Amino acid sequence: MPKVLIVEDEEPLVMMLRYNLEAEGYKVETCMRGDEADILLRESQPDLLLLDWMLPGLSGIELCRRLRSRAETERLPVIMLTARGEEQERIRGLATGADDYVVKPFSIPELMARVRAMLRRAKPEVVSSLLRAGDLELDRETHRVRRSGREVHLGPTEFRLLEFLMTSPGRVFSREQLLDGVWGHDVYVDERTVDVHVGRLRKAINRGKVPDPIRTVRGAGYAFNDQFAAAS
Repeated sequence: MPKVLIVEDEEPLVMMLRYNLEAEGYKVETCMRGDEADILLRESQPDLLLLDWMLPGLSGIELCRRLRSRAETERLPVIMLTARGEEQERIRGLATGADDYVVKPFSIPELMARVRAMLRRAKPEVVSSLLRAGDLELDRETHRVRRSGREVHLGPTEFRLLEFLMTSPGRVFSREQLLDGVWGHDVYVDERTVDVHVGRLRKAINRGKVPDPIRTVRGAGYAFNDQFAAAS
């Protein structure tokens, strides 16, 4: 499920945005200070950022500028939320690196449409219902996985783990990042749990003499092999 980070200091607006985003199937995190958001975004990246212009600690404009200066977040989709509707202010926000600009008060249905449209353009892999690589196919709507046409039976955790890895082929995820992305912040499990579930996932999808699409990176974590399609 696509992950959206809301950086906004108006609590009623945060609650309304969270409710509507989660109702559409997004995973939502929130932060109310710009400086705290800067630290959070250095540790993990969402699929899209909803960013308020005026924030305590660090302004949204300055945070956006910092994100665009770092390689890991230079392409992060950013929608800026602001009460500043003047043309010059909109130009300033877009020039700083925001991808879209929504003036408060705004229509929630319109914002949801903008979120969907931006994700389709910037990260089609996180909104597509069907993920494919080589002879491996994962259907998000039916929660089914097939390899070479054969159905692969996965538990819910192994399904989420495979989905998470397939949406970022080639990227190496640490065990901590996988715990955050698959299990979530609110669930405490040991990092060794990741190894157990990766082992179960491999056993399920690698029956017979077939290439393993999951790559172990010693001392770093796991990645979905971005050469898997060519290898298989």
